[in-house]
Formats: sequence, structure tokens, C-alpha cells
Amino acid sequence: MAMNGRNKNKLTYEKKSNKLQGETMKFIPVLILISQGLLFSSLNGQEVRPRARDLGLKIGVLETGPLNAITDVAGVRVGHQTIIKGSDIRTGVTVILPHEGNIFQEKVPAAISVANGFGKLTGSTQVEELGYLETPIVLTNTLSVPVACQAILDYILNLPGNEQVESVNPVVGETNDGWLNDIRALAITKQDVLAAIKAATSGQVEEGSVGAGTGTTCFDFKGGIGTASRKLPVQKGGYTVGVLVQTNFGGVLQINGIPVDKILGKKVSLSQMEGNSQVDGSCLVVVATDAPLDSRNLKRLAKRALAGLARTGSYYSNGSGDYAIAFSTAAELRLKPNRPGPAGLTMKIEVLRNEAMSALFQAAVEASEEAILNSLFKATTVQGQKGRVAYALPVEKIAAYLEKTKDE
Repeated sequence: MAMNGRNKNKLTYEKKSNKLQGETMKFIPVLILISQGLLFSSLNGQEVRPRARDLGLKIGVLETGPLNAITDVAGVRVGHQTIIKGSDIRTGVTVILPHEGNIFQEKVPAAISVANGFGKLTGSTQVEELGYLETPIVLTNTLSVPVACQAILDYILNLPGNEQVESVNPVVGETNDGWLNDIRALAITKQDVLAAIKAATSGQVEEGSVGAGTGTTCFDFKGGIGTASRKLPVQKGGYTVGVLVQTNFGGVLQINGIPVDKILGKKVSLSQMEGNSQVDGSCLVVVATDAPLDSRNLKRLAKRALAGLARTGSYYSNGSGDYAIAFSTAAELRLKPNRPGPAGLTMKIEVLRNEAMSALFQAAVEASEEAILNSLFKATTVQGQKGRVAYALPVEKIAAYLEKTKDE
């Protein structure tokens, strides 16, 4: 049966957020976490795994937002629909809504950057041409892009105020989860996508093997959904940049610049990786900011977010579809219906100067890198079709390594 990961695990997630991300936990030394068995505690039968910062990993120099999530950007909402059926279906949907209003009637500035274009990012050409996003962003698996587009059409056409709408540009990103998931079964329905939209909320974002990350793999470990954010200093504008990723790609994993083979004692060579089909995959990066940016500078911001993949060890393989979608939630920049007469032919906007972009670039790189790590740290081991198993990153070994080398 289809399971809504957000609703089914709501109580569990709230509890584990208090336990692992609350003020009392984040200052407990890693060694104590291990010795007391709190690193992998269990609540209601659900494994509780830490985020990167719960182990003392600090990526970059900028401060995070309160939740260290894309939802630190005011108004942004995220929803999941996790679909697990029998032993073969391991897939789902994740949606990102830029604001709480009618997104079609209040379009937001947006842009897309491509590192390697082996993917099916629907709606990208209109965003590139016009510079605006007019629908929620939906992430799913490769063969479910058409049904996700249909669901977006239903959602937009049925919003109050859209009764005369006759053209809609759905934006749907995908990665291929066919190693764990029987992707040919076409398990995702229009109702699943609409349920994810309906479930979208602000606040904590569930990460790991959930939603569009249910069946994904990353660096030969279980991948999934991850998120992070950065808050600029007041003197740099005080703006927030939030990132959400769907990780399903390969490379040689680095954790805060340290090769994973050094941490785990497991040699990972390039020749071994190229013999493994899982090196080819995809990563979708969604970047939200409240900074007043037009589409030109949002494209520059999206480019920097893709650098987060490289910092974790990706080299954008031949078969990988690596995309970043960036949008601004600044209310004064939203595109609203034309006013009648000559006054409706122009619009006045104020945007950040180019000279103000560097701090935002840094925020995007740091948040993207940390979001990818969070997708790995939070993902649980998943067994899927044909008995295949994607094993969770052995976080206990990482914690032990960090404790051992903390004074070096």
C-alpha cells in the first residue's frame, strides 16, 4: 500500500527532531552518543539517524538558519509521498512550493543551471526563456514525470482564480531509482503527487529514504532527500539561502574534504567505480532564497549550488542528470497578472547588485554540500526489487573517526 512518509511518521519525526537536533543534544560529544547508544536509537520501530551536524561536522563558515533546512526561507513548504509496496516498489514524490499563495498568479523569479544534462527536467525551457516559475517543483522518478505533470496541471487549473488559465508550465525533476525500485511498474499515481502537495508544510523537513528519495542511491550507499540552509550576516544583507537535494549519483565520497576510504578503511578506486552502473545517476538541487534576485543572478546562484556536488566527490558522470533550480521568494519581485492599459506594460523592481552576490554564492555552495551529506546520513538501509540492498552510510564509523581525530 502507498504510505505517506510525512503523515505516517509525523509523531516519530517530531520526537527524533527533539532528540537529535534539540539544544540539549547538539553539544553532547560524539563519544557519548556512541557509548550511550543514542547514535542509532529507535522510536516506534523507526531507526533514528543523525544529521551531519549532530556528529559535530560543520560545513563551511556561515551560520545555518534555525532549522538548517530549505524551509528557513519564509513561505517555502515541502511535502513527501513515500510509496512502498511489496518487495519491489520503493519510490515516491517530493514537492517544493515557493510560497503560500497562488503560484500561477504570483510567479516567482527562477532559473536553472545544468552540470550534465542526461535528464528529463520538464518545463526548463520556459523557465530559461521567461525567468519565472509558475508551479510547484515536483521531484520523482524518471518514468513518473508525465503523471507528475498531469497532477500539477490538475492542481493549478483547480486553484481559485485560475478559471481562465489555458497554458501551464509544470516543472518536474527526476532521478532514476530503478536499481531498488521496479520503475517499470509505474507505481506513482496522480493522486500521490496531489497528496504530496496537500501535505506540504513549513517547519522541519523529513530527510533520507523518504519521498522522491525512497529508492535512490548515492556514492554506492543509500541516498535520498537532504536539506540545509545558510543565513548571511546582517552586513551582507541578512538573507537566507535554503537547499533541498534528491541524491542519486556516484563518485568518490568525501566528507568535509576527507575521502571516505580514509574514514572507513575501504579503498574506492576509479576503475572499480566505472565498473559499477551506480556511478551514473542524477542529482536535483532546489535552491530557495529571500534575497531579491532576478533570473540572471538566480542562474548564477544555481551554478554555485552545483559546486556542492563536486565538494562531496561527484564528477558529473556521463549518465548523470545534474540540475539546480533556484528561485527567489521576494514578494516585490513576483509577477502578477497584467494591469489593463499602458500602465500594465512595465514593472519596476529593485534587485541586488552583482557586487552583493558573492556571499550568496558561498551560502549556496555550503548549503548544497551539507544537504547532500544529510541525505546520506539520514538515509536508512533499504531492500528493494530482486533482493537488492542499498546500505546506509555507516555513520557510527564516521563518528568514531571524528572523535579519534578531533584534536589533530
